Amino acid sequence: MAEKILFKYIDYPDQHKIDVYMKNGGYTALSKALKEFKPEELVEMVKKTNLRGRGGAGFPAGVKWSFLPKGINKPTYLIINADESEPGTFKDRQLMEYDPHQMIEGTIITSYAINCHTAFVYIRGEFTYCAEQTEKAINEAREKGFIGKNILGSGFDLDIHIFRGGGAYICGEETSLMESIEGWRAMSRQKPPFPAVEGLWGCPTIINNVETISNIPHIVNNGADWFASIGTEKSTGTKIYCLSGHINRPGNYELEMGVTLRELIYEYGGGIIDDKPLKAVIPGGSSVPILKADEIDINMDFESLAEKGSMLGSAGVIVMHDGACMVAALQKLTKFYEHESCGKCSPCREGTNWMDKILKRMLNGEGKPEDVDLLFDVAKNIMGNTVCPLGDAAAMPVMSFIEKFRDEFENLCNGGKPKGTIKFPFR
Repeated sequence: MAEKILFKYIDYPDQHKIDVYMKNGGYTALSKALKEFKPEELVEMVKKTNLRGRGGAGFPAGVKWSFLPKGINKPTYLIINADESEPGTFKDRQLMEYDPHQMIEGTIITSYAINCHTAFVYIRGEFTYCAEQTEKAINEAREKGFIGKNILGSGFDLDIHIFRGGGAYICGEETSLMESIEGWRAMSRQKPPFPAVEGLWGCPTIINNVETISNIPHIVNNGADWFASIGTEKSTGTKIYCLSGHINRPGNYELEMGVTLRELIYEYGGGIIDDKPLKAVIPGGSSVPILKADEIDINMDFESLAEKGSMLGSAGVIVMHDGACMVAALQKLTKFYEHESCGKCSPCREGTNWMDKILKRMLNGEGKPEDVDLLFDVAKNIMGNTVCPLGDAAAMPVMSFIEKFRDEFENLCNGGKPKGTIKFPFR
C-alpha cells in the first residue's frame, strides 16, 4: 500500500498554520514550479500522471487544462470547487479544515500552469469553519509573498478570493457554480460551450475539486512517474474514501486506488456495527447505483466500478446492514434530490416529486403492484433528459435499488411489511 499523500501531515498539531506547513515541506513545490518549469511543462506533467478529477466525474485534470484556448484576449479563471454536497462525502471539508495550505499551494501552481491571475475557492455555505480556516491560510500565504504580485520574484501575479455558496446541492455542478459567482440563481447552463472555452463571465475557466488540486504540490515535488506508479494503470494515485453508515469505524481513509470494497469495510472500517450481516453498499456517494452484499469483492477504482454497473463518484461509501429498509432508504435519498432540484428542467423538477410521492405511498401501505414499474419508468424518463447531471443523480439510485431489491418494493405494494426496521440507515 502506498504511503499516504494528502493525509501525510494532517494530524500534526497546527498543520493549518503556514509555519508548520512549511516546516513539513510546504511551498517547496511552488518554488520549484515557478523556477524550474514553464507553464506548459506543468500541464504536460499533470497529463502524464493521469490524475483524474476527485469530485465525481473522474475526468483527467491535465487534459482539462489543455482544453484552454490559446491566443485569445481574455483572462483565464480557476475555480476550486469546495461545494461538497454529495450525501456520504466529507473529505474536502477535512482537507480544508486541517491542511488548507496544501490546497492553496496547489491552486497557485495550477494558476501558474494555466496562465490564470484570479482564482476563486467556492465554499459550500454551511462550511463556516472551512471558510474561516481557508481565509486565514490565504492571508498567511499573502503575507509570505506566495499570493499577490511577482510571486517569489517570478513575475507571476495571482490573487485568490473566497466565495461562499448558498448551501444548495446544485452549486456543486460546475456551470451552476459559475452562475452563482456571477450573482445569478444557481441554475445549470447548456453545454457546449464548456467552461474551459467559455466559462466565468464568458472567459476560459478551469474548475477542479479540492482533493484534485491538493495532489498538485506532491506531483511537482515527486514527479509524474512517481504519482502514476501508485494505484492502477488508469486510476492513478491515492483516493480519500469516505466511509459512513452501519460501520464500526466511520471516517476518511486515504488508500491506494484499487483497494477492494471488502478491505475498506472490514479491514479499515472494522466491519458492520453489532456484527450484523451486510445488506448493501453505495460505493461513490448517494447518486451512484447500489451494490449488494455479494458484490463487494471489487476494486474501488473508476474502471472496476463502471464494469460492475456503478461508479466511484466522490467515493462516499455508505454501508447498510440487514436492518435497513431499502424502500425507506431510497425515499430519503429521493426526497433530497427533489428538494435540491433547481427546477430548470421539467423531467427533474416534476419527476423527482413524482418518485418521492410514489415511495411515500408504498411506505404508507397504499402502494399498488403496478407502482414498482411506474417508479422505474419515471426514473428512466429522467435519465439523460436534463441539462445537468442532477436528474441522472436522482434517477440512478431509484433504478438500481429496484433492480437489486425489487422484492422489497413488490412486498410493500402487496400488503407486506418493510424488510428492515431502520428507515434512515445513515449514521
